[in-house]
Amino acid sequence: MSFRVVRSSKFRHVYGQALKREQCYDNIRVSKSSWDSTFCAVNPKFLAIIVESAGGGAFIVLPHNKVGRIPADYPLVGGHKGPVLDIAWCPHNDNVIASGSEDCVVKVWQIPDGGLSRTLTEPVVDLLYHQRRVGLVLWHPSALNVLLTAGSDNQIVIWNVGTGEVLIHIDVHPDIVFSACFNWDGSKLVTTCKDKKIRIIDPRSGEVEAEALCHEGSKATRAIFLRHGLIFTTGFNRSSERQYSLRAPDALSEPIVMVDLDTSNGVMFPLYDPDTNLLYLCGKGDSVIRYFEITPEPPFVHYINTFQTPDPQRGIGLMPKRGCDVSTCEIARFYRLNNSGLCQVITMTVPRKSELFQEDLYPDTLSDEPSVSAEDWFNGTDGEPILVSLKGGYVSNSQGQQLNVTKKSNVLDKGKPNILNSAAKKLQNHSSDQSNNNNNSSKNNNNNTDISDSAPIKQERAPSPIISAPPPVVPEVTQADIKLIQDEIRKLKAVIVKHENRIRALEAQAKSRDEENNLTEQKIQSPDSASTPARSNLAPDEV
Repeated sequence: MSFRVVRSSKFRHVYGQALKREQCYDNIRVSKSSWDSTFCAVNPKFLAIIVESAGGGAFIVLPHNKVGRIPADYPLVGGHKGPVLDIAWCPHNDNVIASGSEDCVVKVWQIPDGGLSRTLTEPVVDLLYHQRRVGLVLWHPSALNVLLTAGSDNQIVIWNVGTGEVLIHIDVHPDIVFSACFNWDGSKLVTTCKDKKIRIIDPRSGEVEAEALCHEGSKATRAIFLRHGLIFTTGFNRSSERQYSLRAPDALSEPIVMVDLDTSNGVMFPLYDPDTNLLYLCGKGDSVIRYFEITPEPPFVHYINTFQTPDPQRGIGLMPKRGCDVSTCEIARFYRLNNSGLCQVITMTVPRKSELFQEDLYPDTLSDEPSVSAEDWFNGTDGEPILVSLKGGYVSNSQGQQLNVTKKSNVLDKGKPNILNSAAKKLQNHSSDQSNNNNNSSKNNNNNTDISDSAPIKQERAPSPIISAPPPVVPEVTQADIKLIQDEIRKLKAVIVKHENRIRALEAQAKSRDEENNLTEQKIQSPDSASTPARSNLAPDEV
C-alpha cells in the first residue's frame, strides 16, 4: 500500500474571496490601451487606475473609502498630452505617484490627503529625457526619491526626483525594454527586452554583468528578483505557450525550473510577496489568479491553488502588506479591473481560528522609511530596506509629508524662484493665492539641504543649453494677464454657445427630415388602404 505524503505548509489552505459589489469600485472607464501594463497601482492610502480620457492621458486616484459607483465627473489626474501607460506609487511617500505616457514625459504628482477635490493638472516635477513613449516607471526599494524610467527609445534613465536631474543613463538594450526590477537592496537590476534576452545590470555604472536567452517566444516577457536573490520570469515558448522559470543570477542560461502552463495569449504579471515567499500569476485577459510558494527544496515553485472568477481581467494591482488586515489573517489583497468598469477587491486569507496576531504569517515587512538618500546610493552606498512589525496595526510616517523638488543652482539659475516647490505647496494647501510663492520656495530650499548635489555621470546625453546671458526672471501675474485670460474664457464660451446653436439646428433639421420620411411612407401606404373600403361599398352583383 502506498501513502501520499502531503507537503507541510501554512499556506496550503489559502483561499480567495471577492468582496460584495457595493464594497468595490464601479463605473470606471479603464484604459483600452494595448500596452502591456497592469493599469493599476495601490498603496495603503489610495487606489490609482489608468482611465480613458479625451484630449490626452489621465488616471483616477480614489481613497479606499470611496467605494460604490464612481461619478462620471470625478476629478482626474490629467496633465499628460498622450495616453498614460504606467503608474507607480512611491514606496516612501504614500502621497506621491509617478506616471509615464506616450507624450515622452514622466510626471511626478503629489496627491493631497483625502483625495482630489478638483482635476489635477500641475505635477510637482516634469522629467524630460526620453525621445519616445515611456512605458515603464519603477521606484527604488530603499533609496529616497530614486526613480527608474524606460521608454520605447530603448533607453533606461535613473532620476533623482528630489532635484529633477538625471543620475544615470543606461543604453545597453537593442530593442524595447519589457520589464525591469531591482533586487532586495537595489544594488542590481534585472531587465527583459524584445530581443528575448534577460540581463542583470549594475544600475550605477550601467554595465551588463550577465545576460542570457529568457524565453524563446516573441511576446512580452517579465522578470522579477526574489528576496533571496533568485530570478523568476514569465514568457512564451516557440509554440506561444505560456511558461514560467526560476533562475540563479550566476547561471541565467540554465533555468532551475521551466514549466509550461497553457496556450493563452495574455501576458502574465508576476506579483511577489517577499514576506511569505508567495508568488501570484495574473494574466491579462484571464479569469484566474494562480498562486505558488517559493521554497528551497525541489521543485522550488510549489503550486497551491487557483482563484477563479467569471469575468476576464484587464489589469490588476497588489496592496502592500502594510495595508492588509492582520485581524482577519489577510495576507494579500488584489484590485482586479474588469472590462465592464468594475474594480473588484479580492482578499487572500489563511484560515485560522485564533483572533490573536499571527507572528508566523506576518514577519516584519517593508516600511515607508528610506534607508539611504539618493546621493548616498549614487555614491555607492547600499541599504537594506527598513522593516517594521505589523503587530498592533501600522501607522504611516508619511502623514502630511510633502515632496520638495529643488533644482541644482548654477550660473543660469541664480536668482530664480523654485517654481516646482511653489506648485507643490499650492497643491498641498488647495490655495490659489500666488503672493506667497517666493516665501514658500525659500522655506523649502532651506529645509532640503541634504538633497543630492552630485553631478551626473558621463553616460548622460542630455544636451545643456548654450546661452550668452542669463534669462530674465519670470514676472508675477498682473491684472492685465488676468484680464487677457478672462477675455479668452469669454471667447471660448461664445464658441461653445455657437456650437450648441448649430447642434440644435442640426437636430431640428434631422427631426423635420424624419417627419417628411414618415409622411412619405404614409402616402405610399394610403392607396392600398383606400382601395379596400371602395370595394366593400360595391353591390354584390357588381362584385
